[in-house]
Amino acid sequence: MEYTLEIDGTPETVPGGTGVLLLHPSTGETDRIDTEFLKTDTDHFLVVSTRTTAREVKQKLEYYDVDEDRAEILDTLSIEHGYSRRKSDTVHYVAAPDDIDGIVEHIDGFLKAHDGKLRLSFDSVTELAYYAGDEAALEAVERILDLLEEYDAIGLFHVSEEPHDEELVEQFRERFDGVIDLDEDGSVDAEF
Repeated sequence: MEYTLEIDGTPETVPGGTGVLLLHPSTGETDRIDTEFLKTDTDHFLVVSTRTTAREVKQKLEYYDVDEDRAEILDTLSIEHGYSRRKSDTVHYVAAPDDIDGIVEHIDGFLKAHDGKLRLSFDSVTELAYYAGDEAALEAVERILDLLEEYDAIGLFHVSEEPHDEELVEQFRERFDGVIDLDEDGSVDAEF
């Protein structure tokens, strides 16, 4: 299955199973790229959020006019932070942002339960590494990339360069089929 990408500098289409790394300096411009990724050529998508709550993800989708009927959100923050939460058919929770097994199981369940063109946005791997450690984050990424391949889905994984050393950023880069480098000024370099 081929998926359309409408992000500057990226190929017009990528095959199912493609994992894309979004390297960025701050989180400012990432919402634009994330939502462009999610709203193009998609039947269903899952946003895994280790950086913001489900409510904030919904606000982002609304702001960028992304069809929320296709959306599912996995909120990893609210339970640990003691925020109120309303479980629904489209909003789910795991106990903490370092609950890697819970996150991977949920992604597997989402991909298994839906047909058609499926996309995943993981925002953010940097936060996952902060909570679970670098090695655990690398392993989680590998497990999720394997699922994308198995189910012919594609994914966008956010990594902020600032907190990580160059070696770790390089280890993340090596695992992905494509890398989108977002600069402070919003310009994009992509390598596929």
